[in-house]
Amino acid sequence: MMIHVKPSSCSRSDAQLHCEHKIMSAVIGKNGVTQDKQEGDHATPAGRFPLRNVFYRADRVKKPDTILPVVALTSQDGWCDDPAHPAYNQKILLPHAARHERLWREDHVYDLIVIIGYNDEKIQAGRGSAIFMHLQREDKAPTEGCVALTEEDLRQVLADGATAIHIHALKG
Repeated sequence: MMIHVKPSSCSRSDAQLHCEHKIMSAVIGKNGVTQDKQEGDHATPAGRFPLRNVFYRADRVKKPDTILPVVALTSQDGWCDDPAHPAYNQKILLPHAARHERLWREDHVYDLIVIIGYNDEKIQAGRGSAIFMHLQREDKAPTEGCVALTEEDLRQVLADGATAIHIHALKG
């Protein structure tokens, strides 16, 4: 099932996620949606992408109900965001010499992560990495390019059988 993310015309980082007949409030990159994603641009990539798998913090949240593959995170899990490294835009084990994100975080943003299949089949260095659906911050702060939902909404999207996402560019 395809879900749709439609940016708001009122704020660059506000969006709506459409899942079947439900509309949910979502947060996207602070620079909105782009057709030309670049590493570090704080924009969410436009396009249609598969949802690959789900990671979750088993010490904090229960395993989600989904048809996607689910893996419990460990404190050694990371994601390479260094365009110069061969592991760019891939899950890695820490410690790791190249620039990376820790997936095991102190905050709760990555307690539940859905990997969006962006720039992962034929990886292009610098075209963006670590594009996820994850949990919103309490203050609904913009993401660095991901799609963020409340835990309740993200669990609902997964339980409804989402397998792909269409991130729409703002019509202007």
